[in-house]
This record gives sequence, C-alpha cells and structure tokens, in this order.
Amino acid sequence: MRNLIGKSVAIGAIAALALTATACGSGRDGDTGGSAGDTKGFAADSLIGVALPSKTSENWVLAGDLFTNGLKEAGFKSDVQYAGASTTVADQQAQITAMVTKGAKVIVIGATDAAQLSTQVAAAHAAGAKVIAYDRLITNTPDLDYYVAFDNFKVGQLQGQALLDGMKAKKPNGPYNIELFSGSPDDNNAGVFFDGAMSVLKPEIDKGNVVVASKQTDVKQTAIQGWKAEGAQARMDQLLTSTYGGKTLDGVLSPNDTLARAIITSIKGAGKPIPVVTGQDSEVESVKSIMAGEQYMTINKDTRNLVKQTIEMVKALQQGNTPEVNDTKSYNNGVKVVDTYLLPPVAVTKANAAEAYANDPKLAPLTK
Repeated sequence: MRNLIGKSVAIGAIAALALTATACGSGRDGDTGGSAGDTKGFAADSLIGVALPSKTSENWVLAGDLFTNGLKEAGFKSDVQYAGASTTVADQQAQITAMVTKGAKVIVIGATDAAQLSTQVAAAHAAGAKVIAYDRLITNTPDLDYYVAFDNFKVGQLQGQALLDGMKAKKPNGPYNIELFSGSPDDNNAGVFFDGAMSVLKPEIDKGNVVVASKQTDVKQTAIQGWKAEGAQARMDQLLTSTYGGKTLDGVLSPNDTLARAIITSIKGAGKPIPVVTGQDSEVESVKSIMAGEQYMTINKDTRNLVKQTIEMVKALQQGNTPEVNDTKSYNNGVKVVDTYLLPPVAVTKANAAEAYANDPKLAPLTK
C-alpha cells in the first residue's frame, strides 16, 4: 500500500534520496468495486460543486470548461470555482463551504492544499454530500469518498526513464550530470511524482552512472513553491552559476511543462546547450518545443478523459449506484484507504507525438 499523506510525502519522505520499499511499491491489484458506502441517489438536476485550484496550467483552465459543459449536458446544475492566485488555501475553503450551503449533492475538489481541507470535507459529509478528490488526493480526513486521477507514481517513473533514455541517446556513455526539480510542497502530487522518478533514477545514482552535481537531492531543496515558472528559472540560474561553470549539464528532471520551459529559458540565457529536460501536461508551447527539438518529453494526461470519468462517478451517485473504481488498496490519505479510479499516463517524445495526439484536435496539428 502506498501511504500518501500530504506534506509529509511531498517534503519529508525522500530525504537524502532514501526511498524505502514502501514508498516505491504500487500495491495495485486491479481491484474493482467501491467501499465508500451506499447512497440513496438524488435528483437528476441537483447542484454539483467543483472547486479547482488557481489557473496555474492549461489543464486546470480546460478542466473548468469541461466540467461546466459536461455537467450541464448530464442534466446537472454546476458551480465551478477557481481558487485565487494567493498561495493560501482560504479561497478554496470558502468556496467549498459555500457549495455546502447551496446544497451541492457532490463536491469535486482539485485541492489547492491537500492537507488543509478536512474541516470543509467533514462539513460536506455532515450535509449529506459526497466528496470526490480530483487529480490531487485530499489527506488527513475520513470523509473523502473517492479519488480520481492519472497514476501519478507512474508519471514520475515515466519521467525518470525518459530522462535516462534521452541522455543515453545523446551520449551513449555516462556518467551523466543531472539536476532535480519538484513541484509545490503543498501539492500532494509533487511528492508522488518525485518518488516515482527517483525509483528509477536512484539506482543509477547509487551506481555512479548519474550524478546530481549540485548535491541538491532533498525534495525540500528541489521544490518550486506554487509551481511558478519564475521560481524554477531563478533556481536554474543559481545552479548554472554555482555548479556548471566548467561542467556539462546532461539532464534535468522537471515535473511539469511550465517549469520545463522556464528551465530551458534559463539554460538558453546562459548560452549553454539544452540538456534532456522532462515535463508533464502536454501544454501547447511544450509540444511545440518538443517538435522543435528543445524540451525532450512530456506526459499526456488527457484532461478530457479525467473529467469524463469524474462525471461518470457523479452520475452513478445520482442514480444511487456505487461508482466504478479500479484501486482499493494503494491510496492511504493518512486516515483511510480511498477508493480510487486511475487512468494511465503516456510518455510523449518527438518520436511518438503524432500517434499520442492523433485524437487531440488542439495538439495533433502541431505534430505534422
């Protein structure tokens, strides 16, 4: 069982790159069914609340539009809200409280801070609402009913493997100098991505085939608060100055596309060759960068499919049925194991981009 408990995962679980067997084990047995309790259903035109974080990436913006349109098409009323640009969770807490007051029957939450929503989730449950964590697991609460996400540990594994493959393709023999970046410490997923990547990279680091030249290997050193591009660019600037005056940088583990582009901007600004840089989210500018031979890879997590699966859960609850899940063992939020539906992520490089985005009207034209 993977134990995922908010900031303790994102900040403390990987100190000095010490990945334990527990942290690396997936515990996935393909279980189906659910254990969140029976429901009596509710009216087909009920209010569904959707609380999303600030618009820090294209995928969050797209998700809001998809929820608004998809819930309307399914016959529901919707209240889709974004937290403000503040780094605090207060906006989202207030929005969820308002959704409870309005009588929302299901509240879908893409958490701004996974560890600070237990009071609001408890209030939703007390009012009879079901709560679904969307993309980010909500921690330290017994009142969370379901979690729907892409397999984020697998995302990290794909990034780590792509980093190794890309460096080997450019330079067949190591050792390779790399730097590590991770996401915001208040995002539970940031630690999961990092764990997944390090499950692949750490054995090569231990062998001496891969070297973190700055020695900044603790997740607290690598984290970028708020997933902000300017934070990643500033850190990369500092690393280039302090560590790479006379060394070659072969690769950078970047957890998403926004940070990847900022890292590349820093490297280009320093007049240095662009190393292998990973990413995630299939943002338009990063797909363009991949096709231009700059950013090496991204992860395709089709937001359309994630929102569709979430709405299917809502529809099942409305009908008085138990939503479909495919993992009932892996996602312990610190208080309970949460019934989960996982979707598979896909690693995308220039070599397979046309195939990966063939059915995406926005991205397919970029790969021709």
